[in-house]
This record gives sequence, C-alpha cells and structure tokens, in this order.
Amino acid sequence: MSAVDAVVVPGAGTAARPATTLRAATDADVAQILAWRNHPAVRRVMFTDHEIQPDEHVRWWTRVSRSVDHVVLILQHAGRDCGVVTFTRDDETAGGDPHGDTWSWGFYIDPDAFPAGAEQLRAWSGMEQASLAHARDALQARRIHCEVFAFNGAVLALHKRHGFVERDRYWRSRSDGHFEVVRLTRDTG
Repeated sequence: MSAVDAVVVPGAGTAARPATTLRAATDADVAQILAWRNHPAVRRVMFTDHEIQPDEHVRWWTRVSRSVDHVVLILQHAGRDCGVVTFTRDDETAGGDPHGDTWSWGFYIDPDAFPAGAEQLRAWSGMEQASLAHARDALQARRIHCEVFAFNGAVLALHKRHGFVERDRYWRSRSDGHFEVVRLTRDTG
C-alpha cells in the first residue's frame, strides 16, 4: 500500500460503526486544514497556540507536501472529512535511527464535527486505529512517537488504551505559560 492510499479501520463501516478512513491531503484541502487548525479548541491543545495566518499556513503546506519525510492525511469518519493526521520521519527522537522507520505522529479533529458522545468517541478511536494501521502498512514504521500536554487527559487515556507507553516528560513554554508534556511511544508490530 502506498502512502496515498486510503486506510480503512478493520471491521468498520457497518450500520453500528461507520467507517473511519485516511486519505492523502491535497491542495484542495489546504483551506479546510487551516480552519480546523485555527479552531480555538484545537489551538488550546497545540504546542503553538497562536492563530495561524494564511501565508504561514501556505509556507507550511509547501514544505510538507513536497517532503518524503512528511505525510499529511485527511481523516474521514461517517462519510465526512473531519480532521488531519500528520507523520514526520523521526530520526532525532529515535536516536539517529538508521532505518528511518520511526515516525512522530500528530493529529487534530474538528471539534464541531460530531456532538459529544458515542459518535465522537468512535471517530477518535477510529482515527487512532487507522493512524496506527497507516504507520505500519504504508510507512513501514517500526515505532511511533507522539507528545501530548499533560493537561489533555482524554487524549493521554486514548493513546494508552491503544498501546502507547509513556517515555518521559518535559516542560514546554507557550504564549500562555509553561506546561508539562508527556512523550509516548508505541511499536507498530
């Protein structure tokens, strides 16, 4: 499977469980990606919490869309685009991994896509499963790293339910203060 093929969560897509998929982001998605990223609820949990300006966003997209070390995917759940999943080849935190098979993973989901409750939980869990499948199958990743603010307990619990383990913690400054960050890792095998 190539990095641009859609990944479908195994066993998903029934009437009780709508499919969660990932597809390659395209130039046509750039404006929507920026709108989701600038949502106040998303900015609250991001390492850079300022409102991203269009020119800054275009520079980011131009850089990552041309790089073999970056993958940007659109999350689709229940037939609608609702978030972004990113992978970045992670040689630094892998200790100079000579095989390039360790990746950093990030994501955000449109807070307004689904009302709080069961469908929102299915979208989050489906995103986690589809991301792990994509990392393993399309990226041939051996290991995935992610970082989460310690105050983001729901996401920490989600990652731990899906097999991530805490590596360490550190403090990070942002415009509104200093916050503890939890580094997590998971083998994909």
